[in-house]
Amino acid sequence: MQTCQLLINNEWLAPDSGQYFDALDPYSGEAWAQVPQGNAKDVDKAAKAAAAALQGPWGQMSATDRGALLYKLGALIDKNAEQLAKIESRDNGKLLSEVLGQVRYTAKYFYYFGGLADKIQGAVIPIDKPKVFNYTRYEPVGVVATITPWNSSLLLTAWKVAPALAAGNTIVAKPSEHTSVSMFELGRLFVEAGFPPGVFNVITGFGKEVGEPLIAHPDVAAVAFTGGDEGGRRVAVQAAQHLKRCTLELGGKSPNIVFDDADLANAANGVVTGIFSAGGQTCMAGSRLLLQESIHDEFIERLLAICKDAKIGNPAEPGIQVGPVATKPQFDKVMSYIDIAKAEGAVVTLGGNARTGPGYGAGQFVEPTIFTGVSNHMRIAQEEVFGPVLSVLKFKDEADAVRIGNDIRFGLAAGVWTRSLHRAMHMSAKLRAGTVWINNYRSTSFTTPFGGYKDSGLGREGGVEAVKEFLEVKSVWISTELEMPDPFIRKY
Repeated sequence: MQTCQLLINNEWLAPDSGQYFDALDPYSGEAWAQVPQGNAKDVDKAAKAAAAALQGPWGQMSATDRGALLYKLGALIDKNAEQLAKIESRDNGKLLSEVLGQVRYTAKYFYYFGGLADKIQGAVIPIDKPKVFNYTRYEPVGVVATITPWNSSLLLTAWKVAPALAAGNTIVAKPSEHTSVSMFELGRLFVEAGFPPGVFNVITGFGKEVGEPLIAHPDVAAVAFTGGDEGGRRVAVQAAQHLKRCTLELGGKSPNIVFDDADLANAANGVVTGIFSAGGQTCMAGSRLLLQESIHDEFIERLLAICKDAKIGNPAEPGIQVGPVATKPQFDKVMSYIDIAKAEGAVVTLGGNARTGPGYGAGQFVEPTIFTGVSNHMRIAQEEVFGPVLSVLKFKDEADAVRIGNDIRFGLAAGVWTRSLHRAMHMSAKLRAGTVWINNYRSTSFTTPFGGYKDSGLGREGGVEAVKEFLEVKSVWISTELEMPDPFIRKY
């Protein structure tokens, strides 16, 4: 069994507590690695190392050289993609084939932001004051704490770390206690790439012992968090108490809206991708399917034809389409929501059961589940399940679709399926969501911003906007006057 160690200042260290906890394989239920159980003393070491790195070689490095290191790291991730994918798949139960593609795409974030590092430019401002030269410069905020969930540990870390490093910051990374092992492998690649000590540090453990001390540490200037909205609120409150910058990428209950003029075959595939890919364990899942009344029955038949024989099993095996739920508590939560939906009067049209027995390991499998007869006031339509559970709602026209789509406290994403350009433009303007996909779903890119409205978070990840989250803007005034005016009278 592999025993991991904390990464602090480019050194592998045992935790101060001397204690470790098990990493569990979601498929087999077996322990397969030992993860260090960090505490506040470990956090203090890591934060101080990251703060010191800002004054060392990293802080003195040119933006071009920082970018070159990020690019080198991306190449190492590409080279080690299969090993990284095997670790992450074993950690979170996602299909190995999907995780491998995700890891290879993770490398592109470091390529992109590596190229962006030396293109962060201030501006000379044509100010209204005579004999004054004014310009802006962008400076790193300092030490950034990244806190990531269990569903896509490496990718979601890259979303935060790549732009933060491009901006010249340093990192203390805390992965979920459920999926920590791949982060140590990423840390190994940081060291191999030649990043100076203290630039990237990994601390593992639980929220009370590691997460809260990390947010509160005086050397930490900003917090970048992905997780549920309840956890995001706690992070925001704690960060606000210390007046720290905070970006939050939180949950969603996203509408995937299909109009009667859509290409129904493509739309059906897109709906399946939106909710059953990754077992529904993604913040952007299209967990509310809004169907125009005239196509409701036909479209449900299309979904059943695609999903009824989905291959469920070991995520490491080729051809498997649905893997296990990543953790036992999450599995229990998903099953409880299925019971809630039944009690509310929703109709189980597909699935609704756990899969156990030979071939299903520890039994953390939930069948792809479709509920019809759902009303938007039901909990199954309003609360994030984070599993392979789809709620189907009917709508009459565009206005009704917008009303139902926006009648939710979340605003992370939305999908629209239509052949009408006018309708596509109208819906994308009216839906209150940070991302709107037209005739596709779950597309993301390092080149474009991602984030949510309302309870789905604060700030953006991806694209140039992501770098701005980790920069301070400084205004510099240089007087060219030879003599100072009357000091008792301010010049406006």
